[in-house]
Amino acid sequence: MDAAAWDARYAATDLVWSAEPNAFVAAETAALAPGRALDLAGGEGRNAIWLAERGWRVTMVEFSRVALEKAATLAARRDVTLDLVEADVTTYGPDARRFDLVLVAYLQTDEAARTEWLGRAADAVARGGTLLIVCHDASNLEHGYGGPQDASVLATPADVAARIAAHDPTLTIERAEVVERTVDTPDGPCVALDHLVRARRSPSG
Repeated sequence: MDAAAWDARYAATDLVWSAEPNAFVAAETAALAPGRALDLAGGEGRNAIWLAERGWRVTMVEFSRVALEKAATLAARRDVTLDLVEADVTTYGPDARRFDLVLVAYLQTDEAARTEWLGRAADAVARGGTLLIVCHDASNLEHGYGGPQDASVLATPADVAARIAAHDPTLTIERAEVVERTVDTPDGPCVALDHLVRARRSPSG
């Protein structure tokens, strides 16, 4: 992962991603009681800001300084506060058992790095808290639209769920499946394939 390359990408346009939250993130978190949230690799802040607007106290971690500056600007414009941390999430170590929601959306890394950040993300989930992973799925390479074209940074929901369970058996996998996302393109709507994994720590865990 190259922070300088992402700085250049974020600097090249107003917003690389939509200002609105990812639809899966919104749907999976809408019914959760607000608490402390950790958004790893949060980009320009679209999910973090949406959560903050709903009462969450959000820490967002991102290694691109340009993205962090854009997130800060957008948060101020929408009158919310984020705790912004400049760090590489593949090595960043959040406090254990601190966050009621840990979110990772579209962090695509190789297998070794994925194992590391999945473990740290799992460790950060508080009692009664939720871990939510949404990423491009391995099946998207042949059957979906867009996303990374490098198979080494793609995984399946079964693989992600197994790694979480192996790292921390006290987290219960509540959902692990491939989900479809409609993408508007110049040639009309296309379907991208993501995976969604949601796990929960019991209140006594």
